Amino acid sequence: MKLDILAFGAHPDDVELGCAATLAKEISLGKKVGIVDLTRGELGTRGTAEIRDQEAAKAAEILKVSVRENLNFRDGFFRNNEKHQLEVIRMIRKYKPEIVICNAINDRHIDHGKGNKLVSDACFLSGLPKIETSYNNSIQEAWRPKLVYHYIQWLPIEPDFVVDVTGFMDIKMKSILAYSSQFYNPGTNEPETPITSKNFLDSVKYRAQDLGRLIGTDFAEGFTVERYLAVNSLGDLK
Repeated sequence: MKLDILAFGAHPDDVELGCAATLAKEISLGKKVGIVDLTRGELGTRGTAEIRDQEAAKAAEILKVSVRENLNFRDGFFRNNEKHQLEVIRMIRKYKPEIVICNAINDRHIDHGKGNKLVSDACFLSGLPKIETSYNNSIQEAWRPKLVYHYIQWLPIEPDFVVDVTGFMDIKMKSILAYSSQFYNPGTNEPETPITSKNFLDSVKYRAQDLGRLIGTDFAEGFTVERYLAVNSLGDLK
């Protein structure tokens, strides 16, 4: 299956928090979208890897993505090295996305920036024919995505561009709330974490509202880029 967009997250729920509304909008426009989680989030204070698996599947159903996979890297301890790069390359070559979206360039959780660099490096390496990978006993063709974007997570990184996601925030919030073990739940006795407060959950929405305000819409999601964005004319910029 060839995808238009492949979104990577270091943990299940990273993609939902960072760019779910954008993905939902692209899917509504007929684009084929997939998600690859690098780890199962097994080091999370709340929940278990098995619970996170179930929550990720539920979120994928809400977003209506075409596919979701998990590379089962070690949460907290995966590295940007040849072994891990080759696994990411296999996913890129398997789905041949035009666009890859991945974690924030820098963030509170060490896996986010690390996952960002791993996926970014793998996108480049995936285009080198002399790097051989196989899937289902077949040699894969080299493939390099045309574009690599990075969503924004905990830290208030200034975006290079924003996407108007008005009309898609409800889907985003539903996909986030699919992770009932991870976010605000006044009825639980589990330990509090930086992402379990109501303030954090509200912040996801008010960040999108603020970015939307800046471009004259209700909601927007922000992204950073590694290279110049190119347009055909000044009129393409809004």
